[in-house]
Amino acid sequence: MNERERVLTLLRGGRPDQVPWFGDLDYWATALVRRGLRPPDFKRSRAYIEWHRELGVGYYLQGYYPFRAKIEGVTERRWQEGDRACHEIVTPHGTLREVWTYMPESFSNAPSEFLLKGSADLPAYRYCLEHTQYESDFERAEQRRGWVGQDGLTVAYLPKSPMMQLIAQDAGVETTTEIFAAAPEEFEKTLETIRLAHDRAARLAVGCPVDMLMIPENLTSECVGPTFFEMGMRDYQEHWAREIAAAGKFSFIHMDGTLRGLLKQEATVGLTFLEALTPAPVGDLAVEEWASYVGDSKVIFWGGIPGVYFTDKTSDRVFEQHVRQVLAVMRSCPRYVLGVADQVPPDGLEYRVRRVRELVDAHGRY
Repeated sequence: MNERERVLTLLRGGRPDQVPWFGDLDYWATALVRRGLRPPDFKRSRAYIEWHRELGVGYYLQGYYPFRAKIEGVTERRWQEGDRACHEIVTPHGTLREVWTYMPESFSNAPSEFLLKGSADLPAYRYCLEHTQYESDFERAEQRRGWVGQDGLTVAYLPKSPMMQLIAQDAGVETTTEIFAAAPEEFEKTLETIRLAHDRAARLAVGCPVDMLMIPENLTSECVGPTFFEMGMRDYQEHWAREIAAAGKFSFIHMDGTLRGLLKQEATVGLTFLEALTPAPVGDLAVEEWASYVGDSKVIFWGGIPGVYFTDKTSDRVFEQHVRQVLAVMRSCPRYVLGVADQVPPDGLEYRVRRVRELVDAHGRY
């Protein structure tokens, strides 16, 4: 079997010849491009997918949002101030502004100023959502489908759930919690407005010609407990998991943080699998506990190797021991995909990525 055949067999409820191995190399590739070790268009080229093949890693990320969005009735302005990317939206109900700052040390950016500062911004925010129009954009999916072939799977993204749109993207966990406490009716109204907008985009995404569709929650149980999950995540995930299955595709969320607080809940949503699961000792739940922790759920687990294990922060001995231990669990039943939890980092060691292929081939048979 090739890697595509293995993972499709497993996702369809069958038993492949050995544990599938798929890795998210996007962050590592970003750093290589920034360092001048790969061409600027590397991640959007066929060479990126061929790189996975050469390293012995099944391809599945990066995905993308298969739609374009435009806010009508506003004035938008984007500009750069050094490493700061600024975005301003002027609406009839006020002005919103966000700033994302690039950090060269980590080859990543993060919000230094969120779009939402408090409940006073909610009318302008809802106006933007109500006046956002979407149109499909499948060009990249169609291109990659021809490139990927038997080396992996193609992926596109739905929008985030309403709660995670606030927490991860537009307000942050602190401001989200403050608005919830200070203006609960306005908060619920805003969640519903996000849901209606995201449903419009999600309908387009489900039609994208890909194998799998991700709700890119970037979830960790430290930021979202059962209250927020039930209020602004479960219904959205359940609905779109059903729609994705009806379209003949596989569904998943990205859950790369702590697991104990929400793994049981997420296992009941109806998703095909939960991706980027980080085990102890980096995470808070050992891979040996995942199946028993979720009870009767048949959800598939995807992950197992923390990103730091691909760096010199851990020894070769610890790396080998961990991968073999994870494979011992994963080969016990066809319910697991070995993956990076969540990404090979910028200081990843190439020989360790290659070594996983060798270890899977030697120790990953059921």
